[in-house]
Amino acid sequence: MTHPTDPSTATEAPQTSTPVPTPRPKPGPRPKPGPRPGPHEPVITHISAGDPHRYGRIDSSGVVWLKTADGEREIGQWQAGTVEEGLAHFARRFDDLATEVEILEERLSARSGDPRKAQAAAKHLLDDLPDAHVIGDVAALQRRLEAIVGSADEVAESLRAEREKTRATAIARKETLATEAEQIGAEATNWKGAGDRLREILDEWKTIKGIDRKTDDALWKRYAKARDAFNRRRGAHFAELDRERAGAKERKEALIARAEELSSSTDWGPTSARFRELLGEWKAAGRAPRDTDEALWQRFKAAQDVFFNARNAATSERDAEFAANATAKIALLEAAEKAIDPAADLDAARREFRAFRHKWDEIGKVPRDQMHSLEGRARAIEKRIRDAEDAQWQRTDPEAQARAAQFADRAAQFEEQARKAVEKGKDREAASLREQAAQWREWAEAAHSAVTDR
Repeated sequence: MTHPTDPSTATEAPQTSTPVPTPRPKPGPRPKPGPRPGPHEPVITHISAGDPHRYGRIDSSGVVWLKTADGEREIGQWQAGTVEEGLAHFARRFDDLATEVEILEERLSARSGDPRKAQAAAKHLLDDLPDAHVIGDVAALQRRLEAIVGSADEVAESLRAEREKTRATAIARKETLATEAEQIGAEATNWKGAGDRLREILDEWKTIKGIDRKTDDALWKRYAKARDAFNRRRGAHFAELDRERAGAKERKEALIARAEELSSSTDWGPTSARFRELLGEWKAAGRAPRDTDEALWQRFKAAQDVFFNARNAATSERDAEFAANATAKIALLEAAEKAIDPAADLDAARREFRAFRHKWDEIGKVPRDQMHSLEGRARAIEKRIRDAEDAQWQRTDPEAQARAAQFADRAAQFEEQARKAVEKGKDREAASLREQAAQWREWAEAAHSAVTDR
């Protein structure tokens, strides 16, 4: 490359009334400031033409001369105005060239874009510098361009290492998440908490970028397999729960049949004891399906009522004792109705109701004309607890929540396919995909409302 201050280049300067600019790459927007430069990166300072008299002159015949450390060289002709205007013109051209150099330095320092492209642009400017029609510190520009060319390889290698480090970090994080998902899929029994965690893992997964497709696909298959395993185990669990409730229904129907057989007995003492045993077996039988459990209880309770009503009719002499029992139960009910609040603390309400029921049973029978109303109040307390239990179960129903999430995921898939179809110009296909996405979105919202509105 010819040194920019070589006097031999003066003979190559165009002899025109106004200089012809050398074509150069158009400068792009200045990048945002990046990290501090490394030991081999250029330290960016602003270059300006400064005093054009220091670096150039225009003689009386209009020849423009650039002053360099090796002497002067002719860079053009100026006939369009005064000497000061000419010097200012060539100084502005120097400022434009300096701006291009600064932009390349800033890009390299900020590590934005491809360092190889910055290097190529700097080489191009270096090649053109000996013929540049500018007045300013051209030697300084040359040094800075040489610094860009010399440091670009190192910056490129540093960026490559950073990308590799980022990729390794991303892979390590997804491997950790995949391992956690596999553990959940194989072992977790806290169905709601585990399902929520799998969704959290998925949300984080989507934010992790910078992994090659092959590796990312392999990691995704691990997560998806673990999630499917969890869903299968959860489905099996609730299927078993349904079977258990069906079994509880059969056991309670058998207890009802035995209670109905005993309801006509007049052997008051032993039969009363037997009914208490049946009640214990009823409580131990577990819950039947929600839509039948209350009806079964009413049938069981009706059989008890037949027996105890008959017994009370036959033992009217104990009415006084029963009246005292009624007074005690009314007091117990009033205290329980005030104290038992399943909305505030369901577990405490269960404990208090068990204590209430224990005391209730210990008090004994009441006159039959009060039995129904008192039992109705007690059942109302129990029903409040059952309703709270049902509401809690419905709010935490993982199957309903999973359905809503699956519908939303399906809608998102159709929306993404519609977006890609639009990019390919397939508007009709995109419209069809959007309709399907809207339908799935509507189903997702309906499923979500079914959970949240319970």
